[in-house]
Amino acid sequence: MSIAEQMGRVLQRTAHSTNIKERLDFSCALFGPDGGLVSNAPHIPVHLGSMQEAVKFQIDHRKGQFKKGSVILSNHPKAGGSHLPDLTVITPVFIDSEPAPVFFVANRGHHADIGGLTPGSMPPHSKKLTEEGAVFESFDIVLNNEFQEEAVTAQLMEPAKYPGCSGTRNLPDNLADLKAQIAANQKGISLVQDVINLYSLPVVQAYMKHIQTNAELSVRDLLKQVALKYNGESLIAEDFMDDGSRIALVVNIDALTGSALFDFSYSEKQVMGNCNAPKSITKSAVMYCLRCMVGYDIPLNQGCLAPITIKLTPGSILNPTDQAAVVGGNVQTSQRVVDVILRAFGVAASSQGCMNNITLGDETWGYYETVGGGAGAGPYWHGRPGVHSHMTNTRITDAEILESRYPILLNRFGLRAGSGGGGKYWGGDGMVREYVFRRGMTLCMLTERRVFWPRGLNGGSPGARGFNLLLSNSEGGLLSRLASKSSVQVQAGDIFCLYTPGGGGYGAPPGSTIVPPGEDDSSRTRRKYERLMAMKTNGVQYPADLETFLQ
Repeated sequence: MSIAEQMGRVLQRTAHSTNIKERLDFSCALFGPDGGLVSNAPHIPVHLGSMQEAVKFQIDHRKGQFKKGSVILSNHPKAGGSHLPDLTVITPVFIDSEPAPVFFVANRGHHADIGGLTPGSMPPHSKKLTEEGAVFESFDIVLNNEFQEEAVTAQLMEPAKYPGCSGTRNLPDNLADLKAQIAANQKGISLVQDVINLYSLPVVQAYMKHIQTNAELSVRDLLKQVALKYNGESLIAEDFMDDGSRIALVVNIDALTGSALFDFSYSEKQVMGNCNAPKSITKSAVMYCLRCMVGYDIPLNQGCLAPITIKLTPGSILNPTDQAAVVGGNVQTSQRVVDVILRAFGVAASSQGCMNNITLGDETWGYYETVGGGAGAGPYWHGRPGVHSHMTNTRITDAEILESRYPILLNRFGLRAGSGGGGKYWGGDGMVREYVFRRGMTLCMLTERRVFWPRGLNGGSPGARGFNLLLSNSEGGLLSRLASKSSVQVQAGDIFCLYTPGGGGYGAPPGSTIVPPGEDDSSRTRRKYERLMAMKTNGVQYPADLETFLQ
């Protein structure tokens, strides 16, 4: 873990973009000669599980043929990618006495723009992979120790050949961050070689295997306990995306061996949109949840999945075709998969279920951030308010950095009081973030939980849904509600108001009767009032038909 952490520090210090340097939207890890994850720094869960698939793909694709002085760049979903803005840099680790790599080091960083339909490369309405930016399957970004700047530049500009698309809008940031990613891997190689020189290769590889075995045994013990708790019955749960797409899970546990089948085959078919999640994403979600449920410290690694079989239907929302749009699957569907797994095991109410992705920019720049919300409550804890939950673990950009580098002001940023679901343990509150635009630009949002509430568990109430509002300065203060997935042109003086969902509550308080919102007149009235209070911001002009708007 120390090796991966030091790789991360090098990447943060040497990167140029706000997204990697300040928001810390990256992950670093160490992999065995078979591509299996050995150890990682506590970075982004959705990256770490799927990066293992990326390394294994390259081993199979290149038939184990790797050269010293070479570095590979990849982001294609079929190659273990999460979505196209996440560029993965993989470097084999050689030592003098071995002709083949003895380990691999890799890192994945989210680039704020790599081309595509909209600035920020997170187009809300993409329907094909080619609309989401530049694609790298198995690209030699370094050959014979030389950075292939001309070739990678050409590939980053490639999306411009598709109708309505642009090449990258910020090439200098792309190149600087890629060089930082390469440098981070080189730091990892140096540290691995130091450890091998100190202890010898057989000893190091043996202990790496012990780490994976420890994780495997921990998960098997967990599954045996769960099987005993539920008398061997199947664990079943489902939830829905805002478009109605079903995410369903049946877990069958073998109590004798501590192994389990995670069957997602009842989930929705592939959608004509971008909430399709590559199969590596579901593997990441399963690995993350098992690691959380173990309950004590073990490194997140390949051993967590050793007792697990995952069943995914080809052509489904969780195992789409190679050319399906996937930019939302990584950041939205992954969260729903986690909520479904934790619900099936009965360990936590639903979180905000969304990364609240906001992208801004024009043809010369792109900016991207995710905004936290409420975490779900559990049997012994209240949900945390205003956090990046589950599959994301990034920072929010500081107001001072955002305002100094981009033509944006932050009018308000804080907790959305009362948005967490009630119960014996309360769900965490969501957040409010208001952006004032200093000049015209494109605003895009990829959000969820705007239709379905984050569900409570064991009698707990659901958290409040999120919503997105635009106060148009150019239209006399018209307040409009934006769809969960929108792309709009904003003008100077316009205000975008983002209200993120709260987390679900857990358990009903003794002697109380909590009614989920929407089930009777009093709760509907209360919900309207809460939404009205949430919209009261400085300078907002409410529409005349406010009652209609609230409905």
